[in-house]
Amino acid sequence: MKLPKFEIWDLHCHFSGVEGKTVDERLPKLIEYADRMNVKRLVFFMGWPWSTTPDPDEFRKQNDQVIQGLSHWHDRAFGFAYLNAQYVEESLAEIDRCIANGPLVGIKLWVSRRCGDEELDAIVQRTAELNGIIFQHTWSKVTGNLDGESTPEDLAKLAKRNPDVPIICGHSGGDWERGIRAVRDSPNVSIGIGGFDPTAGIVEMGVRELGAERVIYGSDIGGRSLSSQLAKVYGAQISDAAKERIFGKNLREMMTPILKAKGVTL
Repeated sequence: MKLPKFEIWDLHCHFSGVEGKTVDERLPKLIEYADRMNVKRLVFFMGWPWSTTPDPDEFRKQNDQVIQGLSHWHDRAFGFAYLNAQYVEESLAEIDRCIANGPLVGIKLWVSRRCGDEELDAIVQRTAELNGIIFQHTWSKVTGNLDGESTPEDLAKLAKRNPDVPIICGHSGGDWERGIRAVRDSPNVSIGIGGFDPTAGIVEMGVRELGAERVIYGSDIGGRSLSSQLAKVYGAQISDAAKERIFGKNLREMMTPILKAKGVTL
């Protein structure tokens, strides 16, 4: 069966799963894989070695890795700045360095501090002033979350305090049925569907409960394969118009203001 051809933008990419000592060695291989799967644009965040609670020197180093990787691939790849919300002032300075005065177009918040804390508002608001994309990792683990690991319920609190700021709920909370319900009444929140097993029903529920315009494709490569994550959308029992939105249109529209401000031609 020949699959319909969509313009695919991948929200969630890392420099992992391939060999290479530098981002300049790793990124061409990841682009090669993307070409095989018809993925047009990729968003990268976090360098290595990974740290759940990086100090400012470490997250600046990782962001420099991303910036270096993108330097040869502006036609294919974008980047988000990795921050540690335990360091609010340093994170604000990094937003200015990497987004206001640099090539990056959003932020990635991982597991350093739960995003329900009010202290994150300053980070969110500064990113929003620049039209930057805000991506928050979320998960709900039956074995218990890490101390600073956010749940979708935490994200709903952040979204309620900042109702005019678009925010992406990373991984749909892992336990995606719970995650979708947690953010359902937060119209400024979209779910990222990358980075967990391609279980049947995730995309259908997202479209049914949130609308196709609030569901965004991502893979979480190299922790996950492109093929398994693309299959979530290709195999979903939804319209081609909805798939077009999820695969690329939603993210492209969300990123258009900051890309225009940076002079990026799409």
